Amino acid sequence: MSHLGCRSVLLDLRLLSAPPCLLFPGPLFSLFPLLLLSASPHPPCLSSAVHRAEPHSCFARLSVKDVLWLLFGLQHAELQESPQDSAITRDINRTFPAHDYFKDTGGDGQDSLYKICKAYSVYDEEIGYCQGQSFLAAVLLLHMPEEQAFSVLVKIMFDYGLRELFKQNFEDLHCKFYQLERLMQEYIPDLYNHFLDISLEAHMYASQWFLTLFTAKFPLYMVFHIIDLLLCEGISVIFNVALGLLKTSKDDLLLTDFEGALKFFRVQLPKRYRSEENAKKLMELACNMKISQKKLKKYEKEYLTMREQQAQQEDPVERFERENRRLQEANMRLEQENDDLAHELVTSKIALRKDLDNAEEKADALNKELLMTKQKLIDAEEEKRRLEDESAQLKEMCRRELDKAESEIRKNSSIIGDYKQICSQLSERLEKQQTANKVEIEKIRQKVDDCERCREFFSKEGRVKGVRPAQEVSDQDADEEKELLRNQLREMELELAQTKLQLVEAECKIQDLEHHLGLALSEVQAAKKTWFNRTLSSIKTATGVQGKETC
Repeated sequence: MSHLGCRSVLLDLRLLSAPPCLLFPGPLFSLFPLLLLSASPHPPCLSSAVHRAEPHSCFARLSVKDVLWLLFGLQHAELQESPQDSAITRDINRTFPAHDYFKDTGGDGQDSLYKICKAYSVYDEEIGYCQGQSFLAAVLLLHMPEEQAFSVLVKIMFDYGLRELFKQNFEDLHCKFYQLERLMQEYIPDLYNHFLDISLEAHMYASQWFLTLFTAKFPLYMVFHIIDLLLCEGISVIFNVALGLLKTSKDDLLLTDFEGALKFFRVQLPKRYRSEENAKKLMELACNMKISQKKLKKYEKEYLTMREQQAQQEDPVERFERENRRLQEANMRLEQENDDLAHELVTSKIALRKDLDNAEEKADALNKELLMTKQKLIDAEEEKRRLEDESAQLKEMCRRELDKAESEIRKNSSIIGDYKQICSQLSERLEKQQTANKVEIEKIRQKVDDCERCREFFSKEGRVKGVRPAQEVSDQDADEEKELLRNQLREMELELAQTKLQLVEAECKIQDLEHHLGLALSEVQAAKKTWFNRTLSSIKTATGVQGKETC
């Protein structure tokens, strides 16, 4: 279980040709605290630690359950005092200042980290809190709750021997430095000789490696690998990782002087392993190195023998002076590391403040843009509703115009039909009248042709012939008959003229009807065009207004 959902990043040992001594199954780091706490009501690490505690320890007479309750109870956390409280508070702000969980002053991460460090300083009165211990506690907090993190920290300090490095004026730590230099002499002799030439000793660059288990400077995903191996194989894994670091950096270190080498270990080496690929290669190399416990025991005996000889041969004053110089160098180194951490903290805070300011500016800009977008959305919705209303009105108007046009078309069609029927009837009457007139004329001609006297006055075409002077016209009957014929002829001509006049009137009426029909068709067409143009112009106007508002 983790506050941030972090999980242990374990090596895929199926891809590594690791020796059998370093093979381990499963996510050991993430399961380790559960194994500790589920084995018994009292975690083994705390049980053994309590039994090892000094007789005067205030926790020696308490059960582990009581210890945890006292250490993590809110009332006890407020009342309990620690001699290293100021150092703990100072280091808390320097521990992973860029990490989301620990960057907030007074946040949950810093509060939990403070509780664990203070609890251990009260629990282990002999060692108390040491600088750099907060990094190891922070790594554990990223994988488990406070109680389990405290249990695992006690387990690592007591059962894995990390506590021994802080005892007796760091005597065991100097033994580890000697073992590392002897391993360098065996595995990397050219780099060992170069360090001798530039007077660079192991305690000048490797102290944090042993005291903080690589947690202070290196990326977390690499630290998780190292803690996994440590929990599985023990503290000797530090030698594997240290030799791997020195071996992969050998070419760069051989080109440096004393100051350059210190700067390389402090700055460039941690940056190199920000790449997960480089970290994976380093862990593969560390797992493939075979460092036997027998060899480490041999180097430890050599160191103890050498220390005994030095103690016998060395004058006490010189020994104290040398120890004083060593402590001064260690103090200077710690002060330098402290300055570097402070500088890193300030730089991180400045960067975080800049990022926060930029984020606030971006948030303001996004809020303004969001408000503008919302306003545009409201305007667009209003425009949409307006266009929908106009569209409904246009549809209603179009429907009314269409109904009106259809009604006019039906009316005009009825009028045109009536006009056509009247014209047809007039045409039929005219044709009948013409036919009757022709028949009547033909009868008159036939009568004229049958009458011998009439033939003298009319030609075959029906015209009146001139009177020949040679003929004698004195008979009164003949005059009357002529007069009668003339009257009949005038009547026929008058009737013919009337018929022709009716024919002309009928043709005029037909033309008038055709003219009215053309006007009606034009009005229908004009009505259709007017409705279409009005609809089109309304749509264009609405589209133009929307375009201007959008611009």
